[in-house]
Amino acid sequence: MRLVNYLYRTGLLALAFGASAALSSCHHSSSDPQPDPDPPTATPSFYRGADLSFSPEIEAAGTRFTDQGRTETPLALMKQRGMNLVRLRLWHTPTGGHSHLAEVAAYARRVKQAGLTLLLDIHYSDTWADPGQQATPRAWQGLPAATLQDSVYNYTRRVLRVLAAQQATPDLVQVGNEINGGMLWPQGRIQSPADYPALAALLRKGLQAVTDSDPAHRIRTVLHFAGPTGADYFFGQMAQQNVPYDVQALSYYPQFHGRNLPTLAQQLTALVNRFNKDLLVVETAYPFTLGWNDYTNNTVGLASQIIPEYEATPAGQRAYLLALRQLIADLPGGHGIGFCYWAPDWVAFRGPTAANGSSAENQALFDFNNAGVPALEAYRAN
Repeated sequence: MRLVNYLYRTGLLALAFGASAALSSCHHSSSDPQPDPDPPTATPSFYRGADLSFSPEIEAAGTRFTDQGRTETPLALMKQRGMNLVRLRLWHTPTGGHSHLAEVAAYARRVKQAGLTLLLDIHYSDTWADPGQQATPRAWQGLPAATLQDSVYNYTRRVLRVLAAQQATPDLVQVGNEINGGMLWPQGRIQSPADYPALAALLRKGLQAVTDSDPAHRIRTVLHFAGPTGADYFFGQMAQQNVPYDVQALSYYPQFHGRNLPTLAQQLTALVNRFNKDLLVVETAYPFTLGWNDYTNNTVGLASQIIPEYEATPAGQRAYLLALRQLIADLPGGHGIGFCYWAPDWVAFRGPTAANGSSAENQALFDFNNAGVPALEAYRAN
């Protein structure tokens, strides 16, 4: 079919025009970092990142953050501390009003205006994509395999065009999020070794769209696996299927992926030694308390979920993040290229009695008064 008809059928043209209309009226916060007169072009030697995907929603609620005597946005405060990378998730057609293309592009523009590195995390879903769920966007459900692959390609290229038009071209693009069990279920689901070719075909289309959008080859491509256990097998399958990418990305949460940093160091060392690729921990978090600040159930609330050497205190959270940073920096061959803290801004912004608030306010990098915590020291340049 002709591309224009295809885009209308999948909703992409409406998505693109909606993004353009919304972006034309977007204004960034006056407390954001001011645009650098000569933005840096060199890739940071070590990424000190934060996933600020919640920030647009939290800012819209009027939430105020403070650190070191300043009241500003998390973007501004964390840049002041030394953050040099921001990660943003993108959902295809979300029903909740956030993480859609217009919102992501507007915030991405702010990130780039601040002179920071941008990592775009494309979920290829209308909602959360993780090891337990990888729902195909409603617009793509029921498509034949070849058409679904084309959808991935055309959508990825369109997203990058919209960002480029906003002078917000990402520096890294993550094709899929925590794809341990595949993506775009059921077609791209992994339940046996025989399923990897179908997943690989989808990934290659997304990765090809990134490289075709970037003739200068400045954008680094990223594949993301949740946790170190099983990563060796997964990335081995990617090699066998000739899936080309630049960076191996991992999540590491002690409550899910092992409460022992020396073991983690061994696992990550084995990965970089085998595949000779750069490795980025794109998601991590740790509690500064086991308490809570709203009525939403938290993902971490028990002493059995944390590393015994690092207590759930502001000092323990700081020590954990500093130790993880050093562990990554010490990986062989300089292949440990950084960390990205997940949802450091996800405070209890809906109030103390909200049952739909934050499930990780005790792991944020701002305390229950929305003030910066000691763990922000891990963002210092050296």
